Amino acid sequence: MQQIIFFFIRNKNFLLFAALFICGLGLTIQSHSFHHAKFMSSANFLSGGVYSVKSDITGYFGLEEENKNLTSENIRLRKALESYKNVSEEKIKDSSALPKKYSFVSARVINNTYSKTKNLLTLKKGSKDGILLDMGVISSTGIVGIVNNVSKNYATVQSILNTNSQINARMKNSNHFGSLIWNTKDPNIVQLTDVNRLAPIKIGDTIITDGKSTIFPEGLLIGTIKAFELGENDSYNMDVLLFNDMTNLKHVYIIENNDAEEIKTLEKEGEDEQ
Repeated sequence: MQQIIFFFIRNKNFLLFAALFICGLGLTIQSHSFHHAKFMSSANFLSGGVYSVKSDITGYFGLEEENKNLTSENIRLRKALESYKNVSEEKIKDSSALPKKYSFVSARVINNTYSKTKNLLTLKKGSKDGILLDMGVISSTGIVGIVNNVSKNYATVQSILNTNSQINARMKNSNHFGSLIWNTKDPNIVQLTDVNRLAPIKIGDTIITDGKSTIFPEGLLIGTIKAFELGENDSYNMDVLLFNDMTNLKHVYIIENNDAEEIKTLEKEGEDEQ
């Protein structure tokens, strides 16, 4: 306490000047509209900057939770969409009775390669989450690949940027289809090969999944035609610019075809009979 009193005594002249200066500054600001406006503008700028930084910081730490909420919402919407795709035009009063051919599980990408010839992704979801081999993987903008290995907590995905990848795809404006492969040259461009030469093609046409396999539903976006040529086998080969940015994947959706086993069993019985 004594040291505080000595501090005020030693600095009494400076403290008196500071107090008078602050009072004078306050009276000037209050009595002149120009000075008052300038002061308020500066104060708002400083407080706005502080709030902006605070918002950015809290927003950054809340991104993970926000992404979880968004992916959960997207899963709900995709389930509803698939339900309506598979229901007949007859009115069904009980929505719980709608057939659900496909189920969706969200997953976080924890590793992704795109500069090799056989690229893979690693997802933080595994067998304990119901993930199985040969499930399709997509993002909000297009297809990503197919699950090729599963452990209890993780799964790896054979990317569409993989020389072993071969996915059925077709043109959106017709039923002409081909095989989607990758020539390893550009991570943004894949190739659709063996498309019938009678197909009506133009630059910018959309390519989608054709739904002929048990992996991907029909109509999922893939990309647009960037270039095409008539090959030696008298069929079209196309360069397809992907909708997906395969170099920047954070969250994806794993697709389960609930009828896959039934379809595979039926097809195997048909092959055995032949």
